[in-house]
Amino acid sequence: MKTSKLFYTFLCAFFIFSGNGHTQKLSKTNIYEAAEEAFPTAIFEYISFLEIPNDGHYPDQIESNLQACKTLFTDLGFETKTFINKGIPVLFAEKKYHKKAKTVLFYLQIDGQPVDSAAWDQPSPFKPVLKEKQNGEWKIIDITTLKTDYHPDWRIFARSSSDSKGPAMSLISALQILQKKAIKPAFNVKVIMDFQEEMGSPTLPQAVRDNKEVLAADMLFIMDGTRHVSNLPTLTYGARGIATAQLKTFGSYAPLHSGQYGNFAPNPVFETARLIAGLKDENGRVTLPGFYDGISLSEKDKEEINKVPESKESILVRIGTSKADAVGDTYQEALQYPSLNIRGLNAAWVGDEVRTIIPSEVITEIDMRLVPESDGTKLMESLKKYISDSGYYLVDAIPTAEERKLHPKLASFTYKLGSKPFRTAMDSPIGHFLNKAMEKVFGEQRVNMRTTGGSQPMSPFITTLDIPAVSIRIPNPDNNIHAPNENLRIGNFLEGIITCLAILDQPID
Repeated sequence: MKTSKLFYTFLCAFFIFSGNGHTQKLSKTNIYEAAEEAFPTAIFEYISFLEIPNDGHYPDQIESNLQACKTLFTDLGFETKTFINKGIPVLFAEKKYHKKAKTVLFYLQIDGQPVDSAAWDQPSPFKPVLKEKQNGEWKIIDITTLKTDYHPDWRIFARSSSDSKGPAMSLISALQILQKKAIKPAFNVKVIMDFQEEMGSPTLPQAVRDNKEVLAADMLFIMDGTRHVSNLPTLTYGARGIATAQLKTFGSYAPLHSGQYGNFAPNPVFETARLIAGLKDENGRVTLPGFYDGISLSEKDKEEINKVPESKESILVRIGTSKADAVGDTYQEALQYPSLNIRGLNAAWVGDEVRTIIPSEVITEIDMRLVPESDGTKLMESLKKYISDSGYYLVDAIPTAEERKLHPKLASFTYKLGSKPFRTAMDSPIGHFLNKAMEKVFGEQRVNMRTTGGSQPMSPFITTLDIPAVSIRIPNPDNNIHAPNENLRIGNFLEGIITCLAILDQPID
């Protein structure tokens, strides 16, 4: 009788942990215990990864991160290849766990935004620090404490902590856990690593086209993006595209003394202010003809996207404003439309460097976030026409003396199309698969969003490989993304590992 019990125990353990096929499943308890056990090692491997500077403008930084990623995946038994396009590498890794199984392609963003070290509340953005909130302020505490203890609300502050080395290391840590326990993922895994996402991934589309057969997969999981404001585990089924423009309006040849030339020399700031103010009405709706054409939300659409647990009033309180633009009745509805934003203005100097001058030029930086119904070229050309119709004579460079003599309003206008928008149906096989995995570990405590306001370079994969894509969101929403003092909550990193374990263990029907 004792022998039978021992044999039964061994048999159960074998089917739970042997990874003998893609139908095996780990329980919620197995997943949580495995993540907790691996956490001390995983968190310090993540910290070491953050110590590698990763501005995609610098080839040496790209190379350092590429080598680090290659080592991580080689140690996991993956085969790696480097795709080179215009001198820029993209790293690919693959492991075939089963002879007959579906394949998932994971997208990892490895680069980060440029840094202004002086604006960070720590010695260096690439020297990660651990902080806890004390009396309403974030204070540095001993990072070695994480070897033996942690609090879920502590945070790691460093560039790319949340965007997006944190999500990348969540996946890598989950794969390491499965490798250590000799458990196979439920499907074959491919991984693509992008080292210039923050620059718009300029060479990625061609790399995908050139390697279509190698990248072939059944689904694309994007390990990038911030969770919903509730900080619940989040799946996002689409992203807006982006187009950017620069408008430069000209005054005199050079800045002029405001005392000597005030009331005589026109200040280009005033005309520019009138010009850009006309781009939106008093309700915040863009005035360009056709800007919202083709977008229609049915009552069913609204019901589905407004299932997200949030209120308009609480969001207004959180961001510190009393009124929302009248584009959509809710925050989620607003994300379904294209937007136009003035992302930067420059005219002379301010603060301690201010001086009494009439500026010679004004630079206005503009971005548009696009939805699948938008035509980026058409909308940008509409903006260009608006500028011309407002009386501006457009030049290609610095106006000539003759142009200055003939035209009272002078400007240059250039634009660039970036990532294209995408949208995957929420009620689809990829959505059902991911929700099944998420439900196992988080129950009903999760969020499904139709789209995110930000942009992601996924269109090359979706159009070239003809596969659906969903973004798996891990970082806390208050992570200072792209800004100084970027951070990742410790609890979110742990939940990221749990999320990835659940997904890797979920069979694809």
